[in-house]
Amino acid sequence: MPFGILAFLKLAGSLGLFIYGMKVMSEGLQKMAGTGMRAALNAMTRARWKGVLTGMGITAVLQYSSATTVMVVSFVNAGLMNLRQAVPVIMGANIGTTLKALLISVLGFASLPLAELCIPIIGVAFPLMFLRNDRWKRVAQFLIGFALLFLGLDFLRNNVPVLSPEALYFLRDLGDNGVFSILLFVFFGLFLAVVIQSSSAALALTMVLCENGTIGYPMAAAIVLGENIGTTITANVAALVGNVYAKRAARAHLMFNVIGVLWALLLFGPILRGIAWVVQEGTGGSPFTDVHAVKYGLAWFHVLFNTVNTLLLIGLVPFLELLVTRMVPSRGEADEEHRLEYIDTDVPLPAELTELEARREIVKLGRLCGRMLDMTRDLLTVTAAGERERLLRRIARYEEITDRMELEVGRYLTKTGAEVRDEASSSRIRALLAIAGDLERVGDIFFQMSKALERRSDDRLWFTPEQRNNLLEIMSLLEKAFAVMHRNLEGDGTNVALDQAVMVEEQINQMRDQLRKAHLRSIESGDYNVRSGLVYTDLFNSCEKVGDHLINVSEALSGEF
Repeated sequence: MPFGILAFLKLAGSLGLFIYGMKVMSEGLQKMAGTGMRAALNAMTRARWKGVLTGMGITAVLQYSSATTVMVVSFVNAGLMNLRQAVPVIMGANIGTTLKALLISVLGFASLPLAELCIPIIGVAFPLMFLRNDRWKRVAQFLIGFALLFLGLDFLRNNVPVLSPEALYFLRDLGDNGVFSILLFVFFGLFLAVVIQSSSAALALTMVLCENGTIGYPMAAAIVLGENIGTTITANVAALVGNVYAKRAARAHLMFNVIGVLWALLLFGPILRGIAWVVQEGTGGSPFTDVHAVKYGLAWFHVLFNTVNTLLLIGLVPFLELLVTRMVPSRGEADEEHRLEYIDTDVPLPAELTELEARREIVKLGRLCGRMLDMTRDLLTVTAAGERERLLRRIARYEEITDRMELEVGRYLTKTGAEVRDEASSSRIRALLAIAGDLERVGDIFFQMSKALERRSDDRLWFTPEQRNNLLEIMSLLEKAFAVMHRNLEGDGTNVALDQAVMVEEQINQMRDQLRKAHLRSIESGDYNVRSGLVYTDLFNSCEKVGDHLINVSEALSGEF
């Protein structure tokens, strides 16, 4: 039958419903995971040997391997993980995503009236969406996503066109050219996964084509290999805006699957025959001759490929690390500096991931502000003109970085906060937004202090030794305030040292008051130049303002904002 525009739109709509159902079900699972997801993330970032199991666990919950790999790439970009920690997590994600292939092969192609089953599931789940209990709302979201996923699969099966014998003859010709045919279908699978942007959806479509008799078992298996390479494109595209470490992590995902496809192609025939024997023993039909058995053969081929590939390469992580390091060489110190280059992706991430990643970026933002304190203090005592210019340029550059980081963290958190319905998560996101704003203003204050010191130098104004020592002393108090803030930021949020932060803040305020009184007395007695005195006043008042913002950070962490 002809395949016109309407038929194409029905096919595209069926695929869209399948992917949307997968997204809704994934988000429901994420919300149901709750604190378990947070614990898994902590394990992933702290224990390297748990990487594979953690990647499997997170992907089993998310049911979206691209979400896990993009998350890992962003963690590497943020300096939260190193490359050797990231690779096992990515390997585990590849195994975790095979669970959906087994689920689809067992339920999606069983002799069940899917449409008649899915609609009642939605009928049961829909009223739960209006309950006040968040737990039931999450269950309802999962059930609706589950129903939409398999409803989309049922529509997909009914709307994939059954090709004419002539077309099938053409495809059989393509499959009769030995190694060339296998490679051709591998590339087709890669293209299919890149276009659909979901390996699970691409695999489901491949199973439907097999069930309709459009393609046979060997061609479909080759397509599955290509889909495993194609699914790595998401992370590699995401890493384009990241630093060199993020690019290496994404490239490691690509090379891991490419190496796996190479050994799988070398053993292609024996692997297919072995799986066919297992499937025939279990179902009574061979994937080579029974179109209804192909789906089981493909599902187990997918599982076997990812599991064996991980077992073979888990001991070669250092080799993979060396390989991708040579493939993506560093372009210098600027490229290796961990900085915020947030990944713009539509992959759904739970609030726990968003909070953890944003918090790590805010820790970096706090560290940058601490460096600006060091540079401002150096600028106060430097005498060489060249060194002074270098410090001024660095402070200006750091101020631009803090502005950009605050803006991007704000966008990231605001986007997530709009979708969060949990009050505790919403409160933590508001606190992180407030902290990012305070730290950005700290960067602005240090920049203004550098401009004041620049004017002092240009106008040939000089501080007395007493003034210089006073400024160094109040900056030493700021250093203590930064140390307390860093400890609070890098903690788990349950034990915020607010008393210490308040004590240092009071010391800064007291010293600011003392300096102000002493300054007024000196002005009255005519002890030093009024113009230099104005710069001096501006500097110690600015230090006190920095202290105010630092105490705001600790208060926000403790819930007082």
